[in-house]
This record gives sequence, structure tokens and C-alpha cells, in this order.
Amino acid sequence: MPAEPAAAPPTTPVPLSALLARTDLGLRQIAGPPGAEVHWVHASEMADPYPYLLGGELLLTAGVQLADPERYAARVAEAGAAALGFGLAPVYDTVPAALVTACERHGLPLVEVPPPTTFTAIARAVWGLMTEARHHELRRVSQAQQGLASAAGRPDPVPAVLHQLAVRLGGWAGVLDPEGSVVRAAGREPSAEEAAALRRLAGVVSPERGARARAPHTGPTAPPPDASALPPAPTSASDTAGSAQLAAYALAGARGLALGIATERREPGDHTIAGTASVLLSLLTAERQGADEAARSAALVRLLLGAAPAEVAPLLGEAPWTVVHARGEGAPPDLGSPLVEAGDGHARALLPGGQEAGPHPGWTLGASAPVGAGELAAADAQAARALRRAEAARSPLVRHRTGGYASLVDPEEAAAYARRLLAPLTEPLLTTLRTWLSLHGSWDRTAVALGVHRNTVRQRLARCAALLDADLDDMDVRTELWLALRSEAGSAEAHSGQCE
Repeated sequence: MPAEPAAAPPTTPVPLSALLARTDLGLRQIAGPPGAEVHWVHASEMADPYPYLLGGELLLTAGVQLADPERYAARVAEAGAAALGFGLAPVYDTVPAALVTACERHGLPLVEVPPPTTFTAIARAVWGLMTEARHHELRRVSQAQQGLASAAGRPDPVPAVLHQLAVRLGGWAGVLDPEGSVVRAAGREPSAEEAAALRRLAGVVSPERGARARAPHTGPTAPPPDASALPPAPTSASDTAGSAQLAAYALAGARGLALGIATERREPGDHTIAGTASVLLSLLTAERQGADEAARSAALVRLLLGAAPAEVAPLLGEAPWTVVHARGEGAPPDLGSPLVEAGDGHARALLPGGQEAGPHPGWTLGASAPVGAGELAAADAQAARALRRAEAARSPLVRHRTGGYASLVDPEEAAAYARRLLAPLTEPLLTTLRTWLSLHGSWDRTAVALGVHRNTVRQRLARCAALLDADLDDMDVRTELWLALRSEAGSAEAHSGQCE
């Protein structure tokens, strides 16, 4: 049984017809069906290139080892190549008739490459056409997203978004309920065959119908399926009906509704455009919202469409903001804010208006310093570090401390590291090293400060370097030792204060 051809690489395809239209290349298709799409170019003179093809290539060869045209064409077609380009000269003056017949039989497009055209020129042309296609796709997606965003802001947004989507994709777009009935629609009416296929797709992506469809049928008296024991429904699905391309997208939080799409063809960028529309329709068709929920939904829409956090922050609440990370068991902590992400024993929350978090039984919390909307990413990192310190100290809540680089390090961890680093040193070596570092490495000033001869200072520091196996002329080493000495001194002072 022949192996399945490999999937084409995820690049923007180039129609073979666009390459054939390049008069500077002089290419001519002499066999195989039209309509091929090229994903990349590969040149090979191997007798059997099958093991080195990924699918979707325009394979270029001059036939240096073309011993069996029939087998060669069969293997190239089996590998999933988009087309075969045969270069005339230096081996063949014309394309072998047996290869033309074999490519026609196996449905492999065969392109004649004239002698003046180099394989490198063909590859360069393909990459140029690919770049143009990618730029066209990005412009099309960007314009479609802008149109969908404008439609979502109209007085009757759902039909406006569907109309915009149908125009952008050149087909039909509609919202289907869990039973497959059309709620709202726009564009060309689908055929009966297409409508039936769309209803099936809506059942695949609908959490309600999907659970029933995926459950094994055990008879008319079988109990309803336990949705938690079934695999989750996919968020999108696609199919074909006749010549139509069909797709369905689940509308999250919208009572099992789905977005259905039927188009004559599928172009690069269609999935991205439809995905944007499904997010907008999920928000627009969700259960009735209060003013606060509607404002948060509007903020989410604007963030998805590229707005900066500072622009949407007023819709979420008042500044400053505090980020909280939490880890524990049971119900997520109630932090007095609806802006919470929770799951698998971990939660993150965004507290507006300078609101402070408090301890919560069964959970360990780390809170950032209050920040503006433009500093939320930094605050998120602060909260994560604070949570790690809280877990290390077994404290229910730790807040981020401001105060330069020292605030980024846990004092207990720093003191423990300092003790390990400085363990080989005893007095008077510790005092000499601390004094020397504080006086920027001055031998004379250190000798005066300690009341010893400068040669004694040199001898002690040489001993420190040997015991620590460190180069005291290295600024990185000096900095690390200075921070360790400060941490060790701070830990000793704190211990002394506790004893008193």
C-alpha cells in the first residue's frame, strides 16, 4: 500500500499558473492537470528523490539519472510534489515522451524548462511570488479585521458582522443554534446539500450537540452522556459539499451557537478572518450583560484588535493596578475583582483602583506594587517573584518590595548564599575584604582605616583570593562579594535584634 504523501509545508502557496505567466522564464506546462500550487522549490538529480521530498514542491531536474520515467513520475507524485520541472540541456534536447505520458497518467503537472532558464532563476521567482502573496494576505486580513471591528460597533452588530464576513470571504456566513437552525445570516444562500453539511459541522463544534454526537449509542433507554467523561468538542471544523468550502466555529459562552461559513474557494488568511469574526460574535451573542461586563467585553475586543493596554484600562476600572498571583487548593481566592484567571491550583488577578489583596485560607499569594496600565507586564513579574518568596517563607501573603535591585532578591535566600560563599573566610580576613571593597580597592586607604601596614593588607587579600578561588581584580567578582558581605551583615544585624 503506498505511503500517504507528506503534508505541504506551512508557507503561502504560489499558483503554478503565476509562474508559467512569467515571460522571462519561458516555462511551459506539457502534461498533468492545471491548478497546481507550489509551496517551495527543490532541485535534485537523484534517481529516486522520494525520501527527500516533503510535499508541495516544484521539483526541478535535468534527468541526469532518469533511467525509468514511469517509476520516477510515480514516486514523485506519491511524495506529493506539486509539479515536476524538466530542464532541457545538457542531457536532453526535448522532454522524453515516456516521462510526458507517465506524468499525465499519474496526474503530475510537468513543466518544460528551456535552456536559457536556470533553476536558480525559477527558485528566485517562486520566492518573489511567495513574498507578494504573503503581503497580499496580510493586507487582506488587516483590512478585514478593521471592517469587522467597525461592524461590531454598529447599532445592530450581529448582522453587520455577518454581512462584512460574507463580503470579505465571498460567500455565506450565518449563526446556527445548537440544533443547526439558522438564527441570522448574510450572503449567498447555501444549497440544500451545503446547509445539511453546515448543520453537521455546527453539531461537531457545539458543546451541547457535540457531547451527544461523541457519546457511544447504547440504546433508547441509555442515560444522557456525561460530558465531563467525553473528549472536548473542537472549536472549529471544516468540510466540503460539492464545490463549496465549509467551516464552522464555536461561539464561546453563547448558548451553544456556532458560526457557519460557505465559500466557493478557500484562500490564505480566511481562517484568521473567520477566527476574528467568531470572537466578536461570541461577545455579541453572549448572555445579556450588565454595564460592567459589557465594558470588560468591549475592552477585550479592543485588545484582540490591537489596542494598547493603556487605551482599554479605563473600561476595566480605575488605576493604579495591582497584579496578584496565587497558588493553592480548592475554590480560587475571592480577591474582590472580576478580572481573575484561575485553573489547576493557580490563579492570577488584576485588582483596580489600588485595591489590596488579603490572605486567603488554603492559598499562598504574591502581590505586585500598584502600577499604571503601561507597566502591567512588569507588575506580573513582580507578583510571580513575590509568590515564590511567600512559598519559600511559608507566608500566606508577600507583597513586592520597592527599593532597587535588592528588592528583586529574597533576603533569606541572599543571606544563605552569602554564608556559603564567604564560609572559607574568618577574621580579620572578612573585615579586611569588606573595608578594601568599600574603599574601591585602595591599598593605602584600607591600611590607614585598619591601622595596619599596606603589605599586611596585600597579604590578607591574597589569602582571601586563594581561599575563595576568585580573581579580586574582576569587577564582577568584586560586585558579587560586596553584595554577599552586605547580605551577611544584614542577616547578622537582624539575628542580633531578635536576640535582644
